[in-house]
Amino acid sequence: MSLDWLSAPCAQPNAESADAARAHQLQLTKPPGSLGILEAAAIQLASLQGTLQPSADRVWISVFAADHGVAAEGVSAFPQVVTGEMVRNFATGGAAISVLARNLDAKLDVVNLGTVNDPGEIPGVRRVIIAPSTANFCHGPAMSEVQLDAALAAGADSVREAQKAGAQLFIGGEMGIANTTSAAALASALLEAPPSSLAGAGTGLNPAGIQHKVSVLERALALHASASTALEQLRCLGGFEIAALVGAYVAAAQAGMPVLVDGFISTTAALAAVTIQPQVHPWLLFSHRSKEHGHARLLTALQAEPLIDLGLRLGEASGAAIAVPLLRLACALHNGMATFEQAGVSNVD
Repeated sequence: MSLDWLSAPCAQPNAESADAARAHQLQLTKPPGSLGILEAAAIQLASLQGTLQPSADRVWISVFAADHGVAAEGVSAFPQVVTGEMVRNFATGGAAISVLARNLDAKLDVVNLGTVNDPGEIPGVRRVIIAPSTANFCHGPAMSEVQLDAALAAGADSVREAQKAGAQLFIGGEMGIANTTSAAALASALLEAPPSSLAGAGTGLNPAGIQHKVSVLERALALHASASTALEQLRCLGGFEIAALVGAYVAAAQAGMPVLVDGFISTTAALAAVTIQPQVHPWLLFSHRSKEHGHARLLTALQAEPLIDLGLRLGEASGAAIAVPLLRLACALHNGMATFEQAGVSNVD
């Protein structure tokens, strides 16, 4: 399969809608800029949706699950069987993102890309099995070219499903034991930064565990130093679910669908997507600043100002889901507040 689709043009945000939304904000009965990031989010969403009445009512959440060969290096506090077990938990409603999706009345799309502990057919889970896991990137590339193609395409497929459902906002999440290691490796390569600046506790490593993770990352980065493009770095160091997120973000931007980005792993995928196709960037809103070490550095690299900072580090798209009510309130304020003229309130001179 050709990856030429990744470089196809993205939809263009509506500049006229952005200007109109910005002017509208200045007429609302409040000091200019007093609602901070909520104002910026409403203006950005108005621009992306091409309307003066932005909305985040219809939300689609895709959670991509996959296992990682680098788990063999002992880089996670949890055993690898948890990935497959959590796929079932997502589908049966017991996971954090399941609870959040229900309460948001959002569609939860669970996609199994390949787990060592295969839970089999489960109602509510789409099986797009690529392999039981990626290869251990300390010994060779994490993915073959065919596997990378399939993972990217799986993300794009989820966006197409979201479009069919009439979604106004796409959220991507992930599950995969050892995927903070994979994300840290990819982020280090993309930013040309030392892994110590990006590797964190993940599922709960102690300081010695984090230092071991850094040493594993240093070995992997040395092995794949010749990977000079973002796509090759993704193939060599990424995971199936990370690649699916990359594909989803590119496809969403091409389709003109706004994206609310989750935490460290999802933001790593966002950085890869923007590096591969820079026109993706305007379509990304950022939900939160994770407690995971290195997330703040990624947000800075993307010039992103997230909506919340609650010390979260769960993944699963949970941080993005938690931020949805704020985004909805930003829209409600933008759409529902009276202007100075309507309210008969004096404006500043």
